[in-house]
Amino acid sequence: MSPLILYLAHLAVLAYALVGGVFLAFSDFIMRSLAQTDGVDTMQAINREVFHWAFMVLFLGLAPVSLLIAAYGAIGVGHGPGTVMVLAGLIYFVGCFGVTVAFNVPMNEALAGMDASEKTTVDYWTRTYLPRWTFWNTVRTVACGLSAALLLFSLVWAAQSQGL
Repeated sequence: MSPLILYLAHLAVLAYALVGGVFLAFSDFIMRSLAQTDGVDTMQAINREVFHWAFMVLFLGLAPVSLLIAAYGAIGVGHGPGTVMVLAGLIYFVGCFGVTVAFNVPMNEALAGMDASEKTTVDYWTRTYLPRWTFWNTVRTVACGLSAALLLFSLVWAAQSQGL
């Protein structure tokens, strides 16, 4: 396996786990806490603050890295460990990045344009946003955790196959 890809894959395992940890916190306790309070304003602020560099570098950077890992797994590794690498990369790309773009971001944008004091906003928040956003966020959490586990497994398998 290429040393560059090997180092990149190790960093990707860590990054998948870090991004998944952020999503886990939201699904596990942050959204429940916001539901128990007047959380619309707070969620609007969180959605503005998320664009700072640390999280976005990891989240956005993993999209092309995941495709690279999937392609390398298919072309450069093949069989067994390569197939698992392909799965790891595609699961992140579709289950985390794709879900974010298709579901979570549109809900965030809808919430951003609402006045927290209006009844329609409270209805959207409680009946639509909280359950749906949390569901899709949980999908992202699982995708990140699964990608990290699969990529780590593929690296161990490839190393054992090569007698390392």
